[in-house]
Parts: sequence; structure tokens; C-alpha cells
Amino acid sequence: MKITLEKVHGSMNTFYMIDSDERDDYGDLALQLCEIDQGVDGLLVILPSKSADAKMRVFNRDGSEASMCGNGLRCVARHVCEKLGIEQAVIETMKADLTVRREETLMDGIETYSVQISPVLFDLKALPMEYGNQSTLIQQVIPEISQDIQFSAVAVPNPHLIGIVPKDIQKSPEHQKKWAKKFNGENDYFTDGVNVSYVTKLEEGIFVRTFERGVGFTNACGTAMTASALISCMSGLVPYGEVAVYNPGGMVKCTVDRNGDDIKLLLTGNATRLSEHEFNWSKDKAESGFTASRNLDEQRRYEKFIKEISVVVEQFA
Repeated sequence: MKITLEKVHGSMNTFYMIDSDERDDYGDLALQLCEIDQGVDGLLVILPSKSADAKMRVFNRDGSEASMCGNGLRCVARHVCEKLGIEQAVIETMKADLTVRREETLMDGIETYSVQISPVLFDLKALPMEYGNQSTLIQQVIPEISQDIQFSAVAVPNPHLIGIVPKDIQKSPEHQKKWAKKFNGENDYFTDGVNVSYVTKLEEGIFVRTFERGVGFTNACGTAMTASALISCMSGLVPYGEVAVYNPGGMVKCTVDRNGDDIKLLLTGNATRLSEHEFNWSKDKAESGFTASRNLDEQRRYEKFIKEISVVVEQFA
């Protein structure tokens, strides 16, 4: 079967994207695409929705399905808004219908979209996480991991464990890799795995590196960046409001508004189209493969943006 794909990215969190109908084997397609192209993090599927302008499903490199993807949602937002000729839309995700909209560009020529990140859940059952008899984990040392790093757990709705670390730990990701791999294997804390992010304060905002469940270290994870901005505000690392969040793939803006228990999160960043493809999809992966491809020119503009912020990002390379 021949299908049409777009290759897209948000903050270099890169995906193939298909606009199609509901079926039960998109996980298999994600596995095939990620085996052929080691540079992608998964598959975005755009589907009809009964409650919104469109529905998004997200499949990781290992074929598992994620609840949400903030970077991927921006790319889906652009596709849906351009297809329908609108500036704002509502996208159905696994846990919520989320508002998305086109925004003022981060830099000339870079299509920019904001997406709502919701719900925000601190109850450890929502991740799920087991930690003694606690119902939440906020700005707390986990002695098994470190006597110095304070961790917080939050679901948005993807599960995240976020540690605030100094620059020397951020520059050498071995500590993060060790515990992220443990928590995404057989362990007593996270039965379904977890996204693990380390956050470091900058003059300009924060830097975030994420080990993503089902993926590994990634250039960026949208829900992780937003959750990290939230925890950074709650810990007093940065003030509430708009937070510049740098990552190995670039920079996004996360807006954190809080009024008591009411928390509103917004993720704003690029939605870049890299290429268009025709793909022959077969259950026999030996018969699957790309039959035609066309590169687009948008990445050149994004690389100019990366160059401008490189002095911030490269200190953690």
C-alpha cells in the first residue's frame, strides 16, 4: 500500500507524519520507519475526530503509543490549520482536547505554533509512580539516586521525573542515563516507565535534557520542557510567566500561569516541514520502503535560528 508522509520537527524532535484514517497497526509503521531512518523519534498520525478539528496519535521509536507529544502537536497543529485555512484549532489527544494556534514567528521564515499542555497531575498514581506511602513527590531528594538532586514528579499527561542539577552534571549525561535506563526497565518505582529530565538554570531561562520513554535521549521533548518550566517556577528557579527553555534541539517558550491549584501551560515553538515522501507500506518489512522523496527548504531557516542561540546550547554539548 502506498502512503504519503511528511517529515517534520519541533525543536529537532523529528517525526514522520501521516494524515489518514483510524487503524490498529500504526505502531508497526512507526517501527518500520524508525528502523529505516535512525534520525526520527517516531510517527505522528492525524485522524478525523468527533469532538475536535482533528485527532492526534503518537507512536514512539519502539512502537509504543504515547499519551501526548508537545513538539509533535505543534507540527500537527500547523498541518490542520493550513489544511482548514484557520489560525486556531482544537486537536483531540489521548487524554484531552487541546487548543492550538499559529503565533508570531520565533524568527523570520520559521512557522511558529503554540499548544495547550493539559492536564497537569501531581498525584503519583497518575504517572504511575510508587514511592513509599507518598501521594506526591515535589522538590525532594531520592537518596537512592542522589543526596543532592531535588526531584519532582508530574504527569502532563505523559509521566515526567524532573531533577534540578548543576552545570557539571548537566554537561555529562552519564548520571541521567544510568537512572533513566533503570526507571524504564524493571524497577520498583515506575511500572510503565517515565521520561527523565535534568534542568539547569541559565541567565536566559533554563536548559533541559530529556531521556524520553520509548525513545532514549532526544533533542527535545515538548511535554518535558513544559513540565520542567513548571517545576522551575514552583522551585523559585525562574519567575512564573514566559520561560525560555533551551534544549539540544533549540529553544521554545513555555508560559506558566498559576492561580492556586489552577495551572495553565502553553508551549510555543517551531513547526518545521523537512520533506515529503511516498512510502510503500507492507506487513512484510522487507517489501516496505520509500519510493519517492522531495526535500523542502525550511530547515535552512531553522538552522539560522539555531546558530543564533548556539552560544547557550553548546555549553552543554
